[in-house]
Amino acid sequence: MGTTEISTVSNITLVTLQGSPATTGFMAEVFERIAELDINIDMISMPPNHGANAGLSFTISDQDLIEVLSFANTLKTETGIKVIVSSVNHKISVYDPQMKNTPGMAARVFSAIAASDADIRLVTTSEVEISLLVTEADYDTVLEAIEEAVNAE
Repeated sequence: MGTTEISTVSNITLVTLQGSPATTGFMAEVFERIAELDINIDMISMPPNHGANAGLSFTISDQDLIEVLSFANTLKTETGIKVIVSSVNHKISVYDPQMKNTPGMAARVFSAIAASDADIRLVTTSEVEISLLVTEADYDTVLEAIEEAVNAE
């Protein structure tokens, strides 16, 4: 491909809301309340619904952890939703404007890290980017594996 770029962001907190209502109205309310705290949300992922409930995961900067913990406790009290918070993660993004026309990039990235048995916390994609959230413990290994795979073109 030739124009592939790998970027990283450190000190990322993953917030997962388990058993949350599977509605865009609930998601909008959560994100509005977080915006009111002046917190920026980066990655967002929602698996398929299981009836009326779903899971919702998103990432923020570790510097906003205290505010999010307060929000999470309030949300848990109001709704009974289980809130899981995990900090000190890293986001690794593989970007290539040609990715949308080049089959196999996801295969290349995931094959490269498969042998490492890394803990991939979250995956988000677009037509031109694959972003992975990894733990501190797996960061160097995953980054090295992805760099080798991408540079082995």
